[in-house]
Amino acid sequence: MTEARLKNRIALITGASRGIGRATAKCLAAEGAHVLLLGRKQKSLEPVYDEIKAAGGNASLISLDLQNGAKIDALGPSLYERFGRLDIFVGNAAMLGGLRPLTHISAKTWDQVLATNLTANWLLIRTLDPLLRLSDAGRVVFVTSSGVAAQGRAYWAPYSVSKAGLETLAKTYANETADSTVKVNVVDPGATATGMRAEAYPGEDPNTIKTPDESAQAILELCLPSVTESGQIVGVS
Repeated sequence: MTEARLKNRIALITGASRGIGRATAKCLAAEGAHVLLLGRKQKSLEPVYDEIKAAGGNASLISLDLQNGAKIDALGPSLYERFGRLDIFVGNAAMLGGLRPLTHISAKTWDQVLATNLTANWLLIRTLDPLLRLSDAGRVVFVTSSGVAAQGRAYWAPYSVSKAGLETLAKTYANETADSTVKVNVVDPGATATGMRAEAYPGEDPNTIKTPDESAQAILELCLPSVTESGQIVGVS
């Protein structure tokens, strides 16, 4: 029997209650990682936790609103006290914020989308970086949408701007960790059957596009200690 590739690794996944986050959590747990499931509501995380435990995996729940900067700042010290390090961070949580012209976007929606999709990931880097550097192979993977980010697609402004910023944030962090054992990469899942995708394309048949499990496999490959590349954007074909 092949040994689990992430045996005894500590992995934090944001937006772990559904979609790509949920699939990634189950995938990493199946490879031996102790998965830290982070989401806004504990109740929504509990079914994922139960599935992982039922399959023989290890998981913990972290209820945290990513729009609360003070609580994000406290996350790193809290994880250090419990685990002493962090091996994997998957920044997956995001919100769409609806589709409408720039001139029709409320300040509240703009702030919420940017806070969740971009600012929270900067705050998470800031609080988790010391723990990732304590790992012998710290791995960071952000989930983005390069097509939307690069095109400046009409009516997608908050989401598009936040994802373009996230890609730059990831590349910056990759350059700043180039002399360390930390590797930072981005996964672009493309069209994937998630709740957010259904919000943007309500008439689309989800059976005609990729499943979250396919994206989870691509994320898994970038979480392995053997990964050498950093600062890359990897599409899921």
